[in-house]
Amino acid sequence: MDLISDTSVFLAKCSYYFLECLVYKIIPKRKKNVAGEIVLITGAGSGLGRLMAIKFASLGAIVVLWDINEEGNMETCRLAKEKGGEKVFAYKCDCSNREEVYRVADQVKKDVGDVTLLINNAGVVTGKMFLNTPDDMIERSFRVNALSHFWTCKAFLPAMIKANHGHLVCISSVAGLIGINVLSDYSSSKFAAFGLAESLMFELELVQKTNVKTTIVCPFLIKTGMFDGATSKFPHLLPLLEQEYVSQKIVNAILEEQTYLLMPKFIYLGMILKQILSSKMLIAFLEYLGVDTFMNSFRGREQVQTETEKQHQS
Repeated sequence: MDLISDTSVFLAKCSYYFLECLVYKIIPKRKKNVAGEIVLITGAGSGLGRLMAIKFASLGAIVVLWDINEEGNMETCRLAKEKGGEKVFAYKCDCSNREEVYRVADQVKKDVGDVTLLINNAGVVTGKMFLNTPDDMIERSFRVNALSHFWTCKAFLPAMIKANHGHLVCISSVAGLIGINVLSDYSSSKFAAFGLAESLMFELELVQKTNVKTTIVCPFLIKTGMFDGATSKFPHLLPLLEQEYVSQKIVNAILEEQTYLLMPKFIYLGMILKQILSSKMLIAFLEYLGVDTFMNSFRGREQVQTETEKQHQS
């Protein structure tokens, strides 16, 4: 095809999709039915993962829970069943360990079936200045926050492509859109997770031509134990987000097959400003927002030591 015809097709598509967006602003897009879908959530033993598990169970989905914290995972299983989940399965899995991910994935396929909705939610944060961050903690951040996404997607995506049906969900972060001081390992690993999810989205749409959907979530700090002690200078612009609010927004985005979800909405403006401001102006803007001090009182929570880390220390 020549330049003129290619351009005409492109402009026609853009016009159609623009009108489609306007229509969906007026008439909300119909939410898909997830009853009977096999939903796997990593990091399901607490916080956001637990809330999403409960919500999907109440929608009639078959829910598979992965977490290294077996006790917390079983509690999520109990709560999900209380909320109407008829089929909820809990597995202990160290998502930072590639061999264990593949082993437990095979077990899930035998016990439950092919996963059709994969939510990569497991995450860890160190919260130290770059030069004060131990090497093993940097490696841990990448194994849990980024590399685990590679292993879970490799384990479950082939069946989705074969069936031409499925959904990949990446829980990234605002720190995966802009580098944040005192979060160098967390931020860079979340950038990696975002990059993988976006690359897969384009690959599935442009190359595989499948009906496998992608949702990429980038929230500001959530009030979970992970960011305990962190503060916001301007809560009306950048509030620390409530878990219930975030979990419901994520579930809605998945049901509406929304590709990108940034929270709060101020982040959309922030991403535009990042592209047009000079580096000095951007730094001044971040200082104004208090990004340089929001981790000053950070405490975090004690993380469960993975089996991989135990092996490295022995």
